[in-house]
Amino acid sequence: MATPTADRSSIPPALDPGPRGGRTVLAAVLAVAASIGLGELVAALVSPAASPFLAVGQGAIRLTPEWLKETAIAWFGTYDKVALLVGMSVVIVAVTVLAGLASRRDPRPGLVLVVGMGLLALLATVTGPTFAPFDLVPPVVALLVGVVVWRWLHGLAVAPATEGGETSPAGAVTRKRFLTTAGVTAVGALAAGTVGRLVNDSAAGPASVTLPPAPAAAPVPVDADFVADGTPPWLTPAADFYRIDTALSVPRISTGDWSLKVHGMVDREVTLSFDQLRSMRLIEAPVTLTCVSNEVGGTLISNGRWLGVPMRDVLALAGVRPGAEQIASTSADGWNANTPLGPLTDGRNAMLAIGLDGAPLPVEHGFPVRMVVPGLYGYVSATKWITDIEVTTFDAFTSYWEQRGWGKFGPVKTSSRIDVPRDGATVPAGRTVAAGVAWAQHTGITGVELSVDGGPWQPAQLAAEPSVDSWRMWRLPLTLAPGAHQLRVRAVDRTGAVQTGVEALSIPDGATGWHTVAVTAV
Repeated sequence: MATPTADRSSIPPALDPGPRGGRTVLAAVLAVAASIGLGELVAALVSPAASPFLAVGQGAIRLTPEWLKETAIAWFGTYDKVALLVGMSVVIVAVTVLAGLASRRDPRPGLVLVVGMGLLALLATVTGPTFAPFDLVPPVVALLVGVVVWRWLHGLAVAPATEGGETSPAGAVTRKRFLTTAGVTAVGALAAGTVGRLVNDSAAGPASVTLPPAPAAAPVPVDADFVADGTPPWLTPAADFYRIDTALSVPRISTGDWSLKVHGMVDREVTLSFDQLRSMRLIEAPVTLTCVSNEVGGTLISNGRWLGVPMRDVLALAGVRPGAEQIASTSADGWNANTPLGPLTDGRNAMLAIGLDGAPLPVEHGFPVRMVVPGLYGYVSATKWITDIEVTTFDAFTSYWEQRGWGKFGPVKTSSRIDVPRDGATVPAGRTVAAGVAWAQHTGITGVELSVDGGPWQPAQLAAEPSVDSWRMWRLPLTLAPGAHQLRVRAVDRTGAVQTGVEALSIPDGATGWHTVAVTAV
């Protein structure tokens, strides 16, 4: 009886894997994996910021239009970077598979892919904000490795297949030999990438730092939150603190290598080491940070107890000249922000922070030093991994986000949120409790009101207010009849201003509107 064969007549020739398709696809995938893995390892040893894979990702972030960035943050929140890396990986695999299929008889499609990816990594590296000559080494090595591995594996993949010995017939390659070679390549690529990540992550970090004794701080009142009713804790655990920035791989800077340069419109240029900074007068204060991308009712807000040196003291060392209006602060990864001088020198707890909640800053949140300024959104005030401060004017410097259509000053807007009940929740009919949080950093919250089904605004009970620079919790017992209901919240700040109900998007300077949830009482 004849052995049935697969009918490929309906498969387009370009996509028909044929007898060699599986091998050439595997060869292409492994060549790209080897390129990325070796590039990662060399970057860790030579220039961690020049990882070819991450350099392309950072380039994508720089080129992505603002509407798409905001969509990504709205969809993925603090996992936006993970989503980008996963998306990049999926695209790379898909394109690599197609190139492998197209290389069944000719190695050129796969070669074009490998070279093209290498050149893209080189371009992304050269155009990066912190480019230095040594940054060329990782992408160049990655490109060469990719080409060599592709030519080698492709030669094995398209050689005549045999089930016999290694040399019989002439030029043939056994399945075992090809799979063994592929396996060794895969292990090598994985090992190189893993070691590269481990070397990068093992750089000196917070564990190597001992903070100076903190100034005596007022204890947090026991009634600062309504956690039992469903609000967040008043003090956000460091592990839960929101993170939004443009760094795919956080800068790893030892305190011994860190320094801060203060220059520009100053009487004298100042350069501070980490030891010099932490020997200055320290303050510890609670400050709530908010991302300008936070949507109405969003969770991109957290409260921490920060330890640092007052910004006004650092600026006083340099001596700010008349006519200066703002500072331009720059991160170790090249990101920059503009901050008006007023909030830095008016007596509020604006600082260069070195600690969070009694411990050195986590790497993800700016170790060893970052800016914290109460009352301003992070995009104009919260520079992480800060290494440079230039005192300048509004006209002389335009920041990263301002160039992309965001506002120049970024004052936090009075806002509020319903944490319980959640939107779409089912609650018991009769007595229930609504609770949440409100904020107006450096102004303070004096009232929160809730409206049920468009009815009159009812004043909520407020938790204690340890600081006008931090958020404030609220709760309100309600009686809900069976059926569907709509709850709406608004806040009143210390100036008497009522939170606006006019709905606006985050761009250019923060979302507005009343947070509204729909619930069903049964």
